[in-house]
Amino acid sequence: MVDISRLDLNLITTFLALWEERSVSRAAKRLSLSQSAVSASLARLREAADDSLFVRTRGGMQPTLRAIAMAEPLRGGLTLIHTAFSTVTAFDPTTSRQHFSIGMSDDFQIAIGPLIARRLAKEASRVSVTFRQANTHRVEALFETGEIDFAVVAQPNVRSGLQLQEIGRSGYACLLDPVACDLTLPLTLTDYLSLPHLLVSFSGREGIVDQALKDLGHSRRVQSALTNFSALPPFLIGTRAVATLPIHAAQSLAAVSGLTVCAAPIDLGNYSVSILWQRAADNPWMRQVISDAFLAISPDLEAIYSG
Repeated sequence: MVDISRLDLNLITTFLALWEERSVSRAAKRLSLSQSAVSASLARLREAADDSLFVRTRGGMQPTLRAIAMAEPLRGGLTLIHTAFSTVTAFDPTTSRQHFSIGMSDDFQIAIGPLIARRLAKEASRVSVTFRQANTHRVEALFETGEIDFAVVAQPNVRSGLQLQEIGRSGYACLLDPVACDLTLPLTLTDYLSLPHLLVSFSGREGIVDQALKDLGHSRRVQSALTNFSALPPFLIGTRAVATLPIHAAQSLAAVSGLTVCAAPIDLGNYSVSILWQRAADNPWMRQVISDAFLAISPDLEAIYSG
């Protein structure tokens, strides 16, 4: 028996060309090969099949009974191989039941998570999504273990193997209850420093505000420290206090709590926001959904900057 794992699949193409042309010269022309190359391939085919396969007659190369039996299976097999390599199954959000896992910190979950979920409910009702808590330092490990398909991060340090698409920029703003704080906006540096501050930091110790104030020769009084942004509203409503946080999260929290967003009285700069994914697991449609969600809140970011 022939060892099929060692058989050159190009021989199948040569066999079918000879089958249809019944001529070495015409088969060679069809395959853009020399006659000697086709003759050499025929010799290998005969050895593999242990049969003459094609016999030279006045009417051309006539197939043997063995060749006749082989022709249809080989034609069908070559078609299957061609289909396997040429057909790409398109992702159809209306029928797909795919599940996606997106890594992002809770400020992005607050701002764009609901927009993504509503888009899926409207356009891809059978597609589901999990939002995983992640940040720039954790996304690599989450990708390596297969726990996330995409990540939305600020100023990522991309390693080899991860793809990146910048989807916009963000910055910082203040969130407060102006009535409880008994002040008129815009917020001045004097008012800002006089208010107790709520700090949101993974370490619970200090953040970008503290460094910016230190550079100006000032410091703030941190009254309470939290580890996530979603807990801020109950701490701020009816309280004389202020929090400084990413604009996208401040805007979203204000919309559901009645708190007010205003520009910070110090320059905290801005930063890029990007989507990360692995090339082998890309889904352009889902990536566009994430990008569109961030784009949808971008006009509000500009309004805070200008205000």
